Amino acid sequence: MAVDTSLLSPVIVAAALVVRAAFGDLRYPGSVREQWAFVANRRAVAAGATVLGSVILLGWCQAGLASVAWGLIIGALTAHLVHGDRRRP
Repeated sequence: MAVDTSLLSPVIVAAALVVRAAFGDLRYPGSVREQWAFVANRRAVAAGATVLGSVILLGWCQAGLASVAWGLIIGALTAHLVHGDRRRP
């Protein structure tokens, strides 16, 4: 049985982001709720979904299922950045 190692990198990156959020919430309770507030922002979710689709479409031929994992990470980070731009004047 062959193991697909192309999924290892995005899983490690996702795990690192989850651990970072958990440690941040231990220091500052409620900070994770603020970090994940972008999920309720339609503009941010639309931007993240667009990036997700683009990464999957462009990367499927080379990376296969790993393009979905990378697309989820990149789409979530894009949505987080778009939501963060709204808070700035």
